[in-house]
Amino acid sequence: MLYRAEGIVIRSMDYGEGNKIITLCTKESGKVGVLVRGAKKVKSRHAALTQPFTYGEYVFFRNTGLGTLNAGEIIESHHELREDLIKAAYASYACELLDRVLQDEETGAFWFHQLKACLTSLQEDKDPQIIINLYEMKILQAAGYGPELEVCISCNQPRNDEDMLVSPRLGGVLCRYCKHLDPPAMAVSVRTLKLLRLFARLDLRRLGNVDVKAETKDELKKVMRALMDMQLGLRLKSQNFLDQMDKYNI
Repeated sequence: MLYRAEGIVIRSMDYGEGNKIITLCTKESGKVGVLVRGAKKVKSRHAALTQPFTYGEYVFFRNTGLGTLNAGEIIESHHELREDLIKAAYASYACELLDRVLQDEETGAFWFHQLKACLTSLQEDKDPQIIINLYEMKILQAAGYGPELEVCISCNQPRNDEDMLVSPRLGGVLCRYCKHLDPPAMAVSVRTLKLLRLFARLDLRRLGNVDVKAETKDELKKVMRALMDMQLGLRLKSQNFLDQMDKYNI
């Protein structure tokens, strides 16, 4: 059967001497694997369609399993992301995270739009850490692990923001009266808590330019990393690279 789908390349790997297999996050069909014959050849007309982060329209034959590319057209190459080390690192993390969370053929419209918005925001030079933290929140929510940030996850009572801690293990905020349920719960500033709540409500497609103080960004990064590690438990190569960038202040 012949399919036509808008998709973003979230993974590209060599296959045999001259071919590549790409994994697409598509708007219509979720995550799809497509074989691109001859993509590694110098004069291949499809080589550009296999580059990571490429957004295009793909036409492929597929019965079950892997499809085979017939034709395609690039809508947005995102070559700026591949040419900048920092942008490429964050974009790779966004793609790898989605690849690991999204199951094959799982309905992909929401995932597709959030990834597309993430890559566009990175290309527009918006703060990459804020973009990725917001993207992580959307991933958690779409995967069914969105944190409870309005009321205490234990007693279900609204408390003053000053009395709230974040419990990555329990998946939400915990008031000081219930802290004994998770002693390692993280104390956060009121500013960081408000940002987390904003992230929970905000669609990435509506993100404008955000100016966040360095100390708030550091706190936000620690909270989101803890939530991601505890709720999803993924070990990603791209995350290790981002950690190395932080270590050496790149």
